[in-house]
Formats: sequence, structure tokens, C-alpha cells
Amino acid sequence: MNTDSLFNPFSLKSLNIKNRIVMAPMTRSFSPNGIPTDEVANYYGKRAAGDVGLILSEGTVINRPSSSSDPNIPHFYGDQALAGWKKVIDEVHQAGGLMGPQIWHQGVMDNHASGWLPSAPFEGPSSFNKPGFENGVPMTDAAIADTIAAFGQAAADAKALGFDTVEIHGAHQYLIDQFFWDGTNNRTDIYGGKTLAERTRFAVEVIKEVRKRVGEDFALILRLSQFKPAAYDFKLAKNEQEMEQWLSPLTNAGVDIFHCSQRRFWEPEFEGSDLNFAGWAKKITGKATITVGSVGLDGDFFGAFAGQSSAPSSLDELVRRLDRGDFDLVAVGRPLLADPNWAQKIKNNQTSSLKGFSKEALMELV
Repeated sequence: MNTDSLFNPFSLKSLNIKNRIVMAPMTRSFSPNGIPTDEVANYYGKRAAGDVGLILSEGTVINRPSSSSDPNIPHFYGDQALAGWKKVIDEVHQAGGLMGPQIWHQGVMDNHASGWLPSAPFEGPSSFNKPGFENGVPMTDAAIADTIAAFGQAAADAKALGFDTVEIHGAHQYLIDQFFWDGTNNRTDIYGGKTLAERTRFAVEVIKEVRKRVGEDFALILRLSQFKPAAYDFKLAKNEQEMEQWLSPLTNAGVDIFHCSQRRFWEPEFEGSDLNFAGWAKKITGKATITVGSVGLDGDFFGAFAGQSSAPSSLDELVRRLDRGDFDLVAVGRPLLADPNWAQKIKNNQTSSLKGFSKEALMELV
């Protein structure tokens, strides 16, 4: 494999990345009571030392009573949690890496398997997590305003701590995506609407608030997905025109980079073109994009959670699309979760020492 183009630098605003490899956000639930530990800092530091260009943290929740469904998901608020994140970014910088937190509100969720519940009911655009399943309360205007402010505060704190960028989680059926989806957004106020374009309003206001709090020169990433976790073939935008109506307001609000989550990066988004989600997003918006989805492995990440193992796979198709200009950055998940030196091994063509992925890797920080 000729992977030279994966190791070209990339610069945009606050980001001067030494290569095109991004560590994808992966929820680890190793932060007791929401406080990142020294082990978490060491985990990210190892990936920076292993030549990952940009690390995006696991989802870390904003300051809302029910933003999290899991007591061990990290917070991005409160003195203790922010002190923990300060250790993380310092360790990443000392190892020569760059990093941004992924700031997150989970919205209406299933109850945690342990029986743990947040201090207030789950909240979303409606009481629904998906059609037919209610487990929360519709957000009031005040709750929406407070949530938008909490996203802005988390982003401001990230910049103040020394992070290099921030990513807003707008994918995978969590809060922002619940506003996008007519299956969970049945509102009749300004945050609802029959069209996808109308249902971008909440996301637009979050993005504008984050941009206001971090300034124009700080790179802002938004993670989006077409699919739903239980429906891989679902598409929010059914065609190029709907995707433009979806992404244009988000672009105008201040997004610099779209992080386009899909199950397998090589799968075309629409008929008539082999462009994937990241390829279409870049074509439509002109913004930089990150592709992701089973990079470097022969199985997808949903299978991993079901206990399926994956073996290393070729990067030739990925590099072909990168060289064609379909996207700018490549997010890698499970290979980096299992092996902090994955990027170095790719750079040095040490393919024989690449590790596969097994479900056991989900159970520990290495």
C-alpha cells in the first residue's frame, strides 16, 4: 500500500495537523462520576505519541441535568472534570499531538442497563427516542436556551484549557440528530417543521453560539450521520438536493469541517455516483470533510459491539478517494482503540504487525 498522502499536513484555522489521520470519538465509559482519570489522559497521550495527527475525544457531555445516560461518561463541565481534561490535553500536547473534545448531549435515551438514571428526565425535541418509544420530556423554550448556552460554555472551556478544536456531536440519534429527524421531532414551534431544512434550526443556534464563544479563528467540527443506529440504511437526506438544504444552513452558521459518519466509507451515498457521505458534503458545501467508517478493518463497528472481531484490511480505496479530493481527513476508530501505534505502523509500512480488533478491546484502556 502506498499511503504517503495520508501523511501530508493539513491546516485550517487553529489546526496545523502533521498528517490526515484523526482518532475517531469512541465512548469508553472509564470516567467514574464523569471525571476523566489519569488513565484516560495516558490513553490519549499514547495515541498522540503514536503519530495520530488529530485526536477527537470520546463524547463528553455538556452541563445539563440529563445530558448523559451513563454515570461513567465524562463531563465537560465542573472543576474536577475540567481539571481532568486539562491533564488530557497537556499530555497530548507533550506527545506532539493535537486534540479537540466532542461535546455532547444525548437527548432522550434508553435507561442504562445498571438502573442508573440522571437527576432529571431525559429531554429532547419530543418525548420520543424513536417512533413508538417514549422515555423523556419535550424541551421547553427555556430548556432549549439553556442547552444552547451549555454547548457554548463547553466550547469556551475547551479553548481556555488549550484544546486545538472542538467537535459538536450532531449524529447517531442523539439530541441534535433528534431535532433533525421527523421521527423524533414533531414540534409545531420554530424548532420543528415538515422539511429537514426547517428542523436544522436548533443545530444552527448551537453552532452560532459555539462560534460566538470561541471566535472566528478556532476550527469548529460538526459530526453528522445519515443512518440511525438501528437502521443502517436510513437517510435523513434522500438525495443531493435534500442534503444541500440540510448542510447549507449549518455551513452558514459557522461549521469549518463536517465529520461524516457512515458505516463503511466505501459505500456510495446516492445512486449515480461513487461519492460517499464525506464526498457529497465537500462537493455541496465546499468545506473540509472527515470520512470515517470501517477504515483499516474488514468489519464494521456495530458488529464490534455485537462481539464480532475484525481483521486488518487494505487502505488502497481510501487513499484513492483521498487523492481524488473527496475528503480531507480520515477518522480511524477501532484500529486505534486496539493499537495506539497504528498510525506509525501504517507510515512505516509495518503491515505484518497490524492488529485486528476484538470485543475484548472495548473492555479496557490500552
